[in-house]
Amino acid sequence: MSEQKHIVVVEDEADLAELVVYNLNHAGYQVRAARDGQAAVEMITRTPPDLVVLDLMIPRVPGLEVARQLRINPRTASVPILMLTARSEEADQVMGLKAGADDYVTKPFSMKVLLARVEALLRRAAGGGESQVLEVGLVLADLGSHEASVGGEPMRLTLTEFRLLVALMRAGGKVLSRDDMMYTAMGPGVMVTARTIDVHIAAIRKKLGGHGDMIRTARGVGYSLVDPSDAQPARAREDAGRGA
Repeated sequence: MSEQKHIVVVEDEADLAELVVYNLNHAGYQVRAARDGQAAVEMITRTPPDLVVLDLMIPRVPGLEVARQLRINPRTASVPILMLTARSEEADQVMGLKAGADDYVTKPFSMKVLLARVEALLRRAAGGGESQVLEVGLVLADLGSHEASVGGEPMRLTLTEFRLLVALMRAGGKVLSRDDMMYTAMGPGVMVTARTIDVHIAAIRKKLGGHGDMIRTARGVGYSLVDPSDAQPARAREDAGRGA
C-alpha cells in the first residue's frame, strides 16, 4: 500500500473490536478504536480518518446519531462510513443509509468480506485522480475533489451519493437501471437492494433543493438526470488545470 490509510473502528464488543483492529492492521492500515459513540465523535472530529467502521448498536451515542453528527460537520462530512449492524431487516439498513452511511455489513460477517468492503470504499474515495468537472445545468461535480454544487452552493454529499450523482451526469440524460447505478457507485461484488439506491437518490434530490426534479424516475427501471432548459442535458468540461 503506497500510502497508509487511517481507519477508526467504533465497536463496543471488546473481542470483535480487537479482531477487526488486528485484521485491519495486518492489512496495512493505521487503526484507532473507540468503544462508544461520544468518544468516537470526539476522536473522528479531532483527526478525521480516511474511513470509519461504525457499529450501529453502541453506548452513549448510538451509531445512527454518530453518523448524523459526522455528516453535518464540514470536517467529517465526506469521510466514508461503513456501518456494522446485527440487524438484517431492510428498514434498519435504510435508516443507516439515511443517516449517512455509504455501505453496510451485517453481522455475523467474515473478515474477508469486511476487508473487501473497506478496500472498495477507500478505492472509491480515492477515485482515479481525474481532473475533470462535470456540468449539467446548474449542477457541477469536481471529480478530483469529490465535491459537488448546485447553483453555486455546495452539496454535502456522502461518497456514495457523489458517485451516484456523477453516474447520472455522465449518462447524458439516459435512464440508468438500479443495477447499473449499484455497479458504478459501489463496484462489483457489493450486494445491496434496489431500496438502497432509492434511499440514496432521495437524499440527492433533497440536497439539490429546488432543483430536485432534475432527477427523473423511470418506474420499474431506474433514474435519469436532465437539465430542463437544455435538450442536450449532459456536458463535461475539462478543469482549467488539466494538461497545464
